[in-house]
Parts: sequence; structure tokens; C-alpha cells
Amino acid sequence: MSNTPAPPRRATSSDLEIDVVYGPEPHGDLGDPGCFPFARGPYPTMYRGRPWTIRQYAGFGTARQTNRRFKKLLAAGQTGISTAFDLPTQMGIDSDEPPAAGEVGKVGVAIDSLADMRVLLDGLPLGEVTTSMTINATAPVLLLLYQLVAEEQGTPPERIRGTVQNDILKEYIARGTYIYPPKTSMRLVTDLFAYCGRELPSWNTISISGYHIREAGATAAQEIALTLANGIAYVEAAIEAGLEVERFAPRLSFFWNSHNHLFEEAAKFRAARRMWAFIMRERFGATGPAAQRMRFHTQTAGSTLTAQQPENNIVRTTVQALAATMGGTQSLHTNAFDEALGLPTERSATIALRTQQILAAESGVADTVDPLAGSYYVESLTDRLEEAAGRIIDEIDRLGGAVAAIEQGFPQREIEDASYRASIRVERGEDTVVGVNRFTDDAGVTVQALSVDPTVEADQRSMVREWRADRDRRAVDRSLERLSETARGTGNIMYPMKDALAAGATLGEVSDALRQVFGVHRAR
Repeated sequence: MSNTPAPPRRATSSDLEIDVVYGPEPHGDLGDPGCFPFARGPYPTMYRGRPWTIRQYAGFGTARQTNRRFKKLLAAGQTGISTAFDLPTQMGIDSDEPPAAGEVGKVGVAIDSLADMRVLLDGLPLGEVTTSMTINATAPVLLLLYQLVAEEQGTPPERIRGTVQNDILKEYIARGTYIYPPKTSMRLVTDLFAYCGRELPSWNTISISGYHIREAGATAAQEIALTLANGIAYVEAAIEAGLEVERFAPRLSFFWNSHNHLFEEAAKFRAARRMWAFIMRERFGATGPAAQRMRFHTQTAGSTLTAQQPENNIVRTTVQALAATMGGTQSLHTNAFDEALGLPTERSATIALRTQQILAAESGVADTVDPLAGSYYVESLTDRLEEAAGRIIDEIDRLGGAVAAIEQGFPQREIEDASYRASIRVERGEDTVVGVNRFTDDAGVTVQALSVDPTVEADQRSMVREWRADRDRRAVDRSLERLSETARGTGNIMYPMKDALAAGATLGEVSDALRQVFGVHRAR
């Protein structure tokens, strides 16, 4: 008998009691929520037992500015932290290096050293909130800086909870913020898996991301296929590195885009969960539910936001958020309506937060599990998306897997072709974009977008130079040499990297040490 308390009673405005789950008995191919193949959700009671985490993405300028935004979002009811980093941080470049010029703090927060991470997390309850960090090539560095600050605050390792994106393969496919060649990058991914398995047992070691693949122009079926193919590659690499699937797979997570088509998007989430469950069971022999179930974060589609009539984006985001919650996401970010014009203002970020809170508290979407189950339309879409995605995965398998397919340019061509076809449909008026190719007006944009103070870059450069001047240079050099020695061998890179960061090495210095050993990847 389960010790889980019964979910609280829910009812409509007419006092019609709402059951936790609806459907025929038995449930056939769909199964029950929380049971293989998890099409209906990873947990039995879903939002009746625990609502999705409201995790609004934030990060700009300096660590202090972003820390203030985090505190305001948490005070307004956000339940998790999600961090955006600027391009130099993503590329392993310190803010005072020439390549960083003009980019410091622009699309996220600048983090150069342990000092910046201390400021970013100052006063935040790290043992209580979960933190997501959208970082890939430098994911090991940012995770270790986070751990060092959490340890300074006295947070026990098992209470350090969150997710680091750490999905380098989609960078070669869709974004471009890679540093090292694919094979050595995969070593960093699996070293992080192994490290967290021993040191940070509650941390999600990767967020396998379809989001950026969809933003680059992929269809829903391509988003599923290319993302799951990358997931297969990560599992294979982890097993090859000697990790046990039943131990590392439960800490894998996914990150999906939620686009405009309400029903296709909800079906996409259901299809992806079912496909991953079968992949884990049949390809990799995973037998435990925790290793088979897919858990994921969702973000609404930034690529659908328009600079024309920007308030329309509030409606678009609401539809996309509804699809994500009806499809069973575990956490959600809703985009701000002014993001086609610049960074979100405090007002627009609050509206985006309130969108989620209204859905959770007023819409009824959280009252029952998988509310679209049994719809002829949605079930057909779920099946057909699975079939279409399966054909693409089969082609990737024939090419030798995700890494080989990336090296041959297959995913890139698939996305480029899909993006071109979508653009043509909009240009011809076959697909409507309200305010862009239909229902337009001559009114100018009156939204005041947030801009980053140009003095931020100079201030950040001064801070990183002061940090270098105040540390023990010899200790830093010794720690970086140990990092290089480990990189040249086969040991886990995370341990000497943590020592180097604790000694005062900067993100750029750690990344440079690895560049000298691994080299850098150049796109063809």
C-alpha cells in the first residue's frame, strides 16, 4: 500500500468533482500515468501531487544585477532559478579578453570567477531552490563554481539540486557555442556524469535539448528525432566510459520547445516520452522506471515572437505554455512579450510569470492528469509524430549515430531545409503570422525594451583583473598544470578543475588549459 497522501479534492465551478485521471480500463498502449511507457506522464498524479516548477529564465549584465532580478522573481512566486550566461562565458573567454569586447553581459550574465558566482548566488536559499544553468561547452566550470559557493554556504551535497544543460551535440547542430572537437567534448559530458554520481547525487547532469534545434527551424518531428538521437549518443558514451545505466540515467533530463500549434505540441511531448521509454528499455536494457522515464523542462518558442504588435506575443506565449502543461512538462519558462526587441524588462518578466500562475491556479489544466488523452485527434498526432521521428532516428543510425551524422552534416541540412520551407510559406501567406503578414497596422512599436548599461563591460573587466591580482598566482599555475596533465590522460577532469577554480583560476584560464590539450573545433 502506498504511503503517498491522496491529492486534494478538485472540482469545477459547478462543484463537479474532478478525478485524478480519466481513461478506459485497461489503458492499452498508453498505459497509466507514472508507468511504462510514460506517454501519459512520468508520475502517477502529476500536477495534483506537485505542480510544475515555474522557472523563469534570467540573466544580464553583472552578477549583482542578475541576483537582484532572481530575488524579485522569487518574491513574486517563481519556484526555481534559471540562469542565462553571456556569450564570452559560454565560449570560455574572460570578460577582459579581446574576443569578449562588445558582448559582456549582453545576452546573459558574465561569470569569470568564483567571485562572480558568489555575488550571483548571494542570499539565495541554495538548499531549497533548484537552479538551472543554460551552459554547455563550459558546463563543468559553471557547475563547479556553483558547488563551491553552495559548500561555502553550508549546503549539504545531497541538497545541491538543479540542472546543467551540458548538451554539447546540439551546439554543433543548431547554436554554435562549442569550443572543443566533438569527441573530447563528449568526454567532458561523461566526466560530469560520473562526478555528479559520486559527489552531487541530486543534480541533473544534462538537459538534452530540442529547444534550440526547434528554434533553428526544425519541425516538431525533427525536434523529437534529433534530440533523442543525441540522447542515445550520450547514453552510449556514458556506458562506454564504464557508467551503469541504472545509476546515471535517472539524472538525465530533457529540454523542449513549445511552439504555436497547441495540439501538435502536446502530442509531441507525449510521443517523446513514449519513444524514450522504449529506447531505454530496448536499446540499453534499463529496467528501473527511473531510468526509463523522461523528465523535462519546457520553454515557449522565442522564434515565434514578433517585433510587430509585440503585445500579441503574450497570447502566443499563453497558448504555448498551455500546450506544455497539457503535455506534462515538469518545469516551464514563459517568454516575455518584448524579447523580439531586447532583454525582458521587469514588467514584461512579471507578466510572463503571471501567465504561468494563472494557468496553474485558474485554468484547471492542473486538475487532472493528461487531459487530452483519448482525443482521436491528439492520439493520432502522437502516433504519427512517433512514426515520423522514428524514421529520422533510423537514418541517423544508418549514418553511424548522432556524432557521425553531425560530422556528415545530416541534422544541419534537415533543419536548414525545414526552416527554408517554413519561411517560404510565411512569405506566400500560406501560414499566417498575425501582425506580420495578416492583420497588420501602421502603428509604431511603443514598447521600451531593456538595454544593458554600457559601463557594465568596463566594470566587469576591472573586477576580473582585480581578482587575478589578489590571488596566489603560483597556486593557480600549479592547479592548471594538474588540470592539463589529467586532460592529457584518462582521469576525471572535474576534480583538478574544481581545485583550480577554488585556487582562483578564471573560467577563461581553465578553458585555455583544455584548449591547449584538446584543440578547438572549426566548422566546415
